[in-house]
Amino acid sequence: MLTETLKTLFNRDLNKLKSEISSYKNGANLWIIDKEIANSAGNLCLHLIGNLNTYIGATLGGSNYIRNRELEFSLKDIPKQQLINMIEATLTVVNETLDKITEEQLNSEYPTLVFQKKTSTEFFLVHLTTHLAYHLGQINYHRRLLDV
Repeated sequence: MLTETLKTLFNRDLNKLKSEISSYKNGANLWIIDKEIANSAGNLCLHLIGNLNTYIGATLGGSNYIRNRELEFSLKDIPKQQLINMIEATLTVVNETLDKITEEQLNSEYPTLVFQKKTSTEFFLVHLTTHLAYHLGQINYHRRLLDV
């Protein structure tokens, strides 16, 4: 079933996110922006945590998570270990939610209109994996360019 594939991808990439954040030699460098790099790695990490907790945890899993998207991009100087703890908590939410998703739910309409037109839950979950991978790549480049 698709949920096992999704779990594999989310686990792989959230663990890689944890590894990327852990790999910063200087925790302050997580928050650097420079020239054309508009978002820091720390803010991208917060954004991914907010995104997955909203669209998987709250919408599909019924968690009580309340997103404040503006803070995902404006908060600064959160300690590296706190970000890692937040990633681990998100990983738990994603896995627990995906464990409960049925084939019928995957094929049904995603409960929230996110794009300009309605999508299936299956489509939206696949989108979330690509969104995670996209920002994970940005964080990797941010670390290699600015954590010197």
